[in-house]
Amino acid sequence: MPETHEFQAEIKQLLDIVVHSLYTEKEIFVRELVSNASDALEKLRHTQLTEKAIADPDLELEINLTTDDKAQTLTIQDHGIGMTRDELVEFLGTIAHSGSKAFLKAIKEGGAKNDNLIGQFGVGFYSVFMVAKQVKVYSRSWQADAPAHVWTSDGSGSYTIEEVADQTRGTKIIIDLTDEEKDYATSARIKTVLERYSAFVSFPINLNGERINKVSALWLRSKNEITDEEYTEFYKFQAHAWDEPRLKLHFSADAPLAINSILFVPQSNTEKFGMTRAEPAVSLYCRKVLIDPAPKDLLPEWGRFLKGVVDSEDLPLNISRETMQDRALIEKLGKVITTRFLKFLAEEAKNRPEDFDKFYDEFGIFIKEGAATDFTHKDALAKLLRFESSRTDAGKTTSLADYVSRMGEEQKDIYFLIGSSRAAIERGPYLEGLKARNLEVLYCFEAVDDYVMRNLREFDGKTLTAADSADLKLGDHESEGEALDKDKLDALIKWLKETLGNKVAEVKSSDRLVDSPAAVLNADQFMSPQMRRMMKAMKPEGEAGEAPPMQVHLELNPRHAIVKRLAEIKDADHEKAVLMAEQLHDNALLAAGLLEDPSTMVQRLYKLLEQV
Repeated sequence: MPETHEFQAEIKQLLDIVVHSLYTEKEIFVRELVSNASDALEKLRHTQLTEKAIADPDLELEINLTTDDKAQTLTIQDHGIGMTRDELVEFLGTIAHSGSKAFLKAIKEGGAKNDNLIGQFGVGFYSVFMVAKQVKVYSRSWQADAPAHVWTSDGSGSYTIEEVADQTRGTKIIIDLTDEEKDYATSARIKTVLERYSAFVSFPINLNGERINKVSALWLRSKNEITDEEYTEFYKFQAHAWDEPRLKLHFSADAPLAINSILFVPQSNTEKFGMTRAEPAVSLYCRKVLIDPAPKDLLPEWGRFLKGVVDSEDLPLNISRETMQDRALIEKLGKVITTRFLKFLAEEAKNRPEDFDKFYDEFGIFIKEGAATDFTHKDALAKLLRFESSRTDAGKTTSLADYVSRMGEEQKDIYFLIGSSRAAIERGPYLEGLKARNLEVLYCFEAVDDYVMRNLREFDGKTLTAADSADLKLGDHESEGEALDKDKLDALIKWLKETLGNKVAEVKSSDRLVDSPAAVLNADQFMSPQMRRMMKAMKPEGEAGEAPPMQVHLELNPRHAIVKRLAEIKDADHEKAVLMAEQLHDNALLAAGLLEDPSTMVQRLYKLLEQV
């Protein structure tokens, strides 16, 4: 005869929480029950090492799920450790094993390291009542002479237990689904859930006789035992990819956290082709059970191009295994993984520079983003940055560390120039003074480089300095040709400031120019010319409002023939001198890539040609 029992008061409260508010997705109940089945099989496997008399010793250690859409039922069965009558009461009817008490006690005592406690019959089991109108749990203990029992409940406040016959070792759960959740009685629906959450469970999972988990948890195996083909197969499965991974990092750690992980870098950067922004794709597992397929807070934003798996048994999960309680620990976990990945990239750059250069060509934009925004890993990311320079051949790059190694003892700055191309930078006036002093200059071709350099600010104690900045200070240099007399130069500077008016913030003599007569320098410390151009390009066509007028400094080369000629005619031929001054200013803007409307300059140039 069945015995009826009331749930313990705490269980009634717990059931209400589980069914109505604990889980965000009802499909989680499948994961919970499969995890429980896996735990039961694991416990039996340990028991077999010490006990000889095991009931039904020839049964396979596997998990079988059966759907019946006509009867509207889902059955989950394992041949694991099983439960006695008293254990059914203890595990399913009291708080001792269903809430947190025994679970937390076991973790404190180190049990989480010894047994797979994450999924024991507990709160996870009660998630079944989100979809069931009645649940029957048939269970027979591993002990050969132990009878089988069935535990039955609709989750409303009581349960019954009755002895039954003809049951094999283990546990079988028959779920009578509600009309609203009857899709869980279909094979397609259950297969989708199993492939998402339980694909790497250690034991075979069969759905209506078909094996589901065909790919093993590669991250828990020794690297020496895994072939490249297996890595590729796993990558394609995990990342839903069709190509082979460009790079892979397989690592394990015991301290400060227990971590097993495989990270993959894809062949191509999808953002590079103007596609949508990549989303996090490194899945978080706890003992091979999926916790979050795309945790947003695990890795830094710049690491969104990575694919793979991170598995940590140290995750302090709440009773649903669905939400991490300790965000600080997740951040710590992410920091360990990110640090290890950056170390891996540094090793690639040192040992396989050609492969690293190919990686950087495709994914360097993410490294730059991290160097500018990730304060925690800024130094490691900065070491990975690569740029062409005045000392490298076209298409060849150098690192900041290599640049520093070539610096002279007196040099305190790392110089860089931003331009659309190598040719554009080398044609411009800003390189002249530095080349004349044998100072190396980094060439930056991407729009983001200005933002990166402004945020990075320094490397290895050396200041990152734009070679076209208004406050650039260069040491003395012996230049060819005689300079304009100081009194004449001062008079010319005063006249130009009056003539050009608000077009210039300052006019002064330059020590950076060698071959060019003049150069303009940005006077706005908050917005570089490159940033101004980028913001203008991003502005929707026809939008009202203009950017504030750009303030520039005009620097003159006192040794150049044009400057000397202008000093001569400014009083003798005022009209022509004004045309020359304006043309000198616009030419300098054009060389800097800052001339927004060339039409006025073209008309002025015609006037000058008429006077030749």
